[in-house]
Amino acid sequence: MFEPGHLHSANSIGTAEQPVFSIDLYYEVRQDPAEGAMLHMRMVGEVAGKAFEESFELHRDTAFNFASVASRLAQKHGLPPEHSLIMHRHGEYDLMFEDIRAKLGSHSGDPVDLDHLEKDGL
Repeated sequence: MFEPGHLHSANSIGTAEQPVFSIDLYYEVRQDPAEGAMLHMRMVGEVAGKAFEESFELHRDTAFNFASVASRLAQKHGLPPEHSLIMHRHGEYDLMFEDIRAKLGSHSGDPVDLDHLEKDGL
């Protein structure tokens, strides 16, 4: 379920291949005095009965790698890679992507500062 600033993804029927999970992604744009616009994300959830919370920030020009970072974190907490968050909610991630783009005022073709890739751990 998507609403601006929040995406909820869940699977309430566990299988041998995919555990039960419930994950919420909350996001907002924050202004950093030194770095400029930053996408702040907070990920709260539970995978196979184990709760977790993570947060991360990405620069304006690398913010569109949010799904990769979120998927990696979900895998770290037990969600199998072949059942990524994106695959099952692709339409909702498209809406989230567009909302983030609007909040950041970014456009297709904007340049990427390669130093930001390293700083953001990408």
